[in-house]
Amino acid sequence: MGHKNRVFLALIAAMIAKEVFAAQHVVGGSQGWDQSTDFNSWTSGQTFKVGDKLVFKYSSLHSVVELGKESAYKNCDISSPIQSLSNGNDVVKLDKPGTRYFTCGTLGHCSQGMKMKITIVKGNAPSPASSPSSLTSPSPSSSSSSLSSPSSSSATTDTDTSSGSHCFTSFMFIVALSLTVMVSLF
Repeated sequence: MGHKNRVFLALIAAMIAKEVFAAQHVVGGSQGWDQSTDFNSWTSGQTFKVGDKLVFKYSSLHSVVELGKESAYKNCDISSPIQSLSNGNDVVKLDKPGTRYFTCGTLGHCSQGMKMKITIVKGNAPSPASSPSSLTSPSPSSSSSSLSSPSSSSATTDTDTSSGSHCFTSFMFIVALSLTVMVSLF
């Protein structure tokens, strides 16, 4: 009976660890889901993994529309969305590898660049906070003179937030593992 309890507790710890190590990506960083955000630059600095979550924060002027095809994304065709969100603080879980497409449902916003395409990878890819290439290699848009300092500071904020999130998740994993060990001893 004691061995079965340990196996059960180890499985629970593994499930907790999986959820704890999932990253939350606030779309657009400190600027959020807004027309002023350069989503191509923002996504180029992120690694999206299965289990991660996208957090869309935006005003009532916007919405989130998920599109199913690249052609709909390129043409800003929102007539057949996979889902439409309008809460202003929406969370989308990335549950499988592949490409997903998001845009704003407000007339004209998509054609003005308020859209993003992301690629989700399996969970063993390096995170943005630990990936030197995402911090040091400039994207094509970051080499242009139109890049403003708020974009640069939002990238730093995203990295700082990500590092803090990793510390918290590591702490929670250690607590969960310690509880599992303590319970299995009794």
